[in-house]
Amino acid sequence: MLKKVQRRRNKDEDTPTLLVEAAAREFQECGFDGTDTNRIARRAGFAPQTFYRWFGDKMDIFIAVYQSWVGEEFDRIEQLGARGASDSEFIDVSIAHHRAYNVFRRSLRQLTVQNPALRKARSDSRLQQIQRVKAQNKTLDLTTAEVAIFLFEYERLCDALADEEFLDLGVDESAVRSHLAKLYKRLRKQ
Repeated sequence: MLKKVQRRRNKDEDTPTLLVEAAAREFQECGFDGTDTNRIARRAGFAPQTFYRWFGDKMDIFIAVYQSWVGEEFDRIEQLGARGASDSEFIDVSIAHHRAYNVFRRSLRQLTVQNPALRKARSDSRLQQIQRVKAQNKTLDLTTAEVAIFLFEYERLCDALADEEFLDLGVDESAVRSHLAKLYKRLRKQ
């Protein structure tokens, strides 16, 4: 209980941020269906009614967690790019990020096909990702379709690794990592 009180008094963090952080942990541990807003609020150190001062419902905070996840991914990729990281380093970071949120991402995949608001948020995020990739690779004159195909394939493979789907098939992770590296190379050659 002492940690929650200390966190609430930290001037660098505000209530919505604390709620999103708590929701991310809840969604990762319990998935969307196994989480409720009261537990999110209590986990953040607040009374349950505090949740509704900042978010309309569980889907609103789920979208906020997704946006936070994407922001983390962008930050990591930009840091790697700034220091000239190898493709292997990009792949390691991407897979680790997907693994850290694998239960959350399972809910994300399921809910994207069921919920129009989440579908739009995800589509908007992907369009931003496409624009960033195109901006970072101006000399390659990449089309939106080329980058979108790369992103979908890359994302799905990282999710499959995070969920150990390849392990279930007896496929060694190194084969998947090799394919991810080929995707990077193919994108740069287009």
